[in-house]
Amino acid sequence: MPGLEGLDTRALTRKLRVAGVMRGILACSEGSVRLSDADLVDKARSGPKMEGLNLAAKVSCASAYHWEGGFLEGFGRPETHGSTATLKAMPKQFRVVAVDYGIKQNILRCLEEVGADVTVVPAHSTAADVLKHKPDGVFLSNGPGDPAAVTGAPEMIRGVLGKTPLFGICLGHQLLGLALGAKTYKLKFGHRGANHPVLDHSTGKVEITSQNHGFAVDPKTVPVEAEVSHLNLNDQTVEGLRCKNVAAFSVQYHPEASPGPHDSFYLFSRFRDMILTSKK
Repeated sequence: MPGLEGLDTRALTRKLRVAGVMRGILACSEGSVRLSDADLVDKARSGPKMEGLNLAAKVSCASAYHWEGGFLEGFGRPETHGSTATLKAMPKQFRVVAVDYGIKQNILRCLEEVGADVTVVPAHSTAADVLKHKPDGVFLSNGPGDPAAVTGAPEMIRGVLGKTPLFGICLGHQLLGLALGAKTYKLKFGHRGANHPVLDHSTGKVEITSQNHGFAVDPKTVPVEAEVSHLNLNDQTVEGLRCKNVAAFSVQYHPEASPGPHDSFYLFSRFRDMILTSKK
């Protein structure tokens, strides 16, 4: 595990807050050879920039699989299914295909907790690959890298929209925006941490959220077929989208975060209710 010594981290924070995100490097001495400051700066500058990196393809699963991780007894939260009397997962009521752009296992647990039987598919999946599983809902996961570089994802999402309810988180939110015709951009400095205030326009409530992203959806490019559903109260960036004519929504933050704030667990229930309504 790398560590830092003799560094004024507050000075580093101030520099980043003014200059924005920059590439950096952590290095150990190579044997008896200590790398010079100039060598380290060269190594940092030679590293790839985040713009244009399709990292989702590197971290996604290689093939589809059925989630068998199992709900953890006592791990779940009553907020996800609206009951204060039990923490047990709901019986499986519907099928969800989760597209893995770097998915967190706790997302799969949360989906299972609200009654989903989950199949996970790779990031390169097409709409036909997704729909062949006959899902009652499709989930777009979080993941690293530049959303505009995830080849094939917008086309896949457009092929699914309107055929089954859809829910996206983080990178999945950005990809939904791209599929709808919006554009994404790199933030001067990303949103990191577990205390970001977000306004849910549908309820008027402010949620404290966990966030970890460096890109955002440009609100000026959101088409009339969609609307901004959640707003970051720190910098007014887009934190959620809702489609007006089809059953689809997304959020930029992490409602599944654990440890983390519990304010946003209702989103999994919202997805469940959307699916069950569509099945009637």
